[in-house]
Amino acid sequence: MKPTVYLDTTIPSYLFDERDSLKNYLETTRQWWEQERQHFEVWISDQTIAEVKNGNYPRKSEVLNFISQLPVLPFEERITEITQVYIDNYVMPRVLEGDARHLAYASFHRINFLLTWNCNHLANANKQQHIRIINTRLRLYIPDIVTPLTLVTEKKL
Repeated sequence: MKPTVYLDTTIPSYLFDERDSLKNYLETTRQWWEQERQHFEVWISDQTIAEVKNGNYPRKSEVLNFISQLPVLPFEERITEITQVYIDNYVMPRVLEGDARHLAYASFHRINFLLTWNCNHLANANKQQHIRIINTRLRLYIPDIVTPLTLVTEKKL
């Protein structure tokens, strides 16, 4: 069985973005999608879809079409409860409920990796201990939160 990966909104949106200021991130995202994705079972959630639909993304219709072809994790009411616990315990700021919900989906569904370019609130080493503590208290799985730079398969020499 392949390891599982949950994509937050940054990953599909960066596949279609063309801003020069993000050039290295965009190229790395595309490389990951072309070279690494087949090693994983890839998932999104209704949160990913809602953020794209409600956001201001370059080539938004293409991003929406792309994510419409990806499998969506089922919503469970417990995800809403977990999201609130993350916010109440300052794992994520109140204004970033979406980030808390991405983490709740990945944790609840026991996803191996949450793939993101959000290094401020998700793929942040300073957050990892806090996430481990809260998820342990909630008896939840603790996904590895990574960027496309670090989620690569080992090449055999």
